[in-house]
Amino acid sequence: MHKLFSNSTVALLFLVFLWGASWPIYKSAVPYTPPLLFAGLRAFIGGCLLAIILWKRRDKINWRENWRLYCITAFFNTVLFFGIQTVGLNYLPGGLFSILVYFQPVLLGLLAWIWLGEQMTAVKIIGLFIGFLGIVVVSLDGLTFHVSVIGVALGLLTAVCWAFGVIYVKKVSHRLDAYWMVSLQSIIGGGFLIGTGTIVEKWSDIIWNGTYLLGISYGAIFGVPIAYIIYYKLINEGEASKVGAFTFLVPIIAVFLGAAFLGEPITYLLLIGLVMVGLSIFLVNYRGNKELLSFRKTNNKIKESI
Repeated sequence: MHKLFSNSTVALLFLVFLWGASWPIYKSAVPYTPPLLFAGLRAFIGGCLLAIILWKRRDKINWRENWRLYCITAFFNTVLFFGIQTVGLNYLPGGLFSILVYFQPVLLGLLAWIWLGEQMTAVKIIGLFIGFLGIVVVSLDGLTFHVSVIGVALGLLTAVCWAFGVIYVKKVSHRLDAYWMVSLQSIIGGGFLIGTGTIVEKWSDIIWNGTYLLGISYGAIFGVPIAYIIYYKLINEGEASKVGAFTFLVPIIAVFLGAAFLGEPITYLLLIGLVMVGLSIFLVNYRGNKELLSFRKTNNKIKESI
């Protein structure tokens, strides 16, 4: 008899909780810090911590051949994603902002079909349509109750930048070690954000209280090293489809944690949009039994050939 919760399922649930909890934590920290310095510090420190963990396998970096690739992934996945995300959290509640950002898996399905030639099934098309309607509903809620066109625009822009970053990573992943890619893009992108923040912001504006330190510590420890080690461990074990399907839980966790701990409002439109986006993410990442079996067989063959 199979266990109700396998080790991979427990790890996956822990991962989505880490991602979901990050939104209210970062939201609570941003009032006490300039956004670019905050984004840069948590990315840079997190990348350095991951580099320390990976140091024994530093031969896999291949810096001379791949430095341009590391810089491009840093631009999309750290400079734009972390930078715009942190600025945007100043305009909207963390739960609402997370729903907008987690439109990314839906965009990713569309971009992967256009640029990578991945299959576009009827289920995925339905998922994309539901996701689009869900974002419209959530955006209407944001415009009606929170009056921040800028916040909604930054949330969607964050999702777009993240989707482009993931597409690029998919195209070059065969040339890069996944763990070192996360570490170096965080160090390079975090360093760039710190440098930019030093020019346009003031270090003296940081309020070094417990809430700010919690945000920095959570991002640097759980947001980069721990989350990505779990993420790529699951991917390497052939759990890519599960990871994709379970991402619908992230904005749900973010919304309810934000309401519980930060008093963020939960409206009917927000709940409707949340359910629609969650269903969309699930459908876009859903694999039928035959497709999943084929995926696992392919993954096992790859493992055996290595």
